[in-house]
Amino acid sequence: MVNNYTEERAQHMYCVIDKSRVMKMPFDGLSMLDHAINASLVLSSVALLKQDKAGLITISDKKGAVIPAERGPTQLNKIMEVLYKEKTRYTETDMDLLYSTIRGTLKQRSLVMFFTNFESLSGLQRQLPYLKRIAKYHLLVVIFFENTGLRNLSRQPANDVEGVYIKTIAEKFMYEKKLIVKELTRHGIQCILTPPQNLTVNSLNRYLEIKAAQKL
Repeated sequence: MVNNYTEERAQHMYCVIDKSRVMKMPFDGLSMLDHAINASLVLSSVALLKQDKAGLITISDKKGAVIPAERGPTQLNKIMEVLYKEKTRYTETDMDLLYSTIRGTLKQRSLVMFFTNFESLSGLQRQLPYLKRIAKYHLLVVIFFENTGLRNLSRQPANDVEGVYIKTIAEKFMYEKKLIVKELTRHGIQCILTPPQNLTVNSLNRYLEIKAAQKL
């Protein structure tokens, strides 16, 4: 009886990792993809400890790894083995392929933690129709990166014309990130805008909040 109850209460949590060129930017010696991989390993490990089922999907212009959510003793090793082989590709993400992969793999409402990156509102607008379709069936959390280099530039005093120009451009890109958050929220899609160094803790905290609130 206890095992059956635990099985029924287990949430399905998928880490979905964008491997396209938007994840190639470096930070502290690691690419955005590397940061997403590290966060996914921690998330998967904690989900399994919490008796949830963890799964993985990677995507670029082609379908990457697909590991259906399970809770067995070998699940984390499966995820780890796949993630250590992943590399970024110089391509755009095929969002239609991602949507069809999710629809074909996820057999029940699941938590989908989507690690990606947007530098502009127009970049989001191209993907938004697919994100809305995914969010119709699953609890989608879009996780993307704050550009800490630009943030630092925007906070520096401008002492000459060139400094004013650089500061203005940096502030524009920072503002675009805030607009992306606003647009996702407007469509009822949860999101996390995070500095790369805080990616793991911010993603983990959101998972724990969702689990505690029993939103699935």
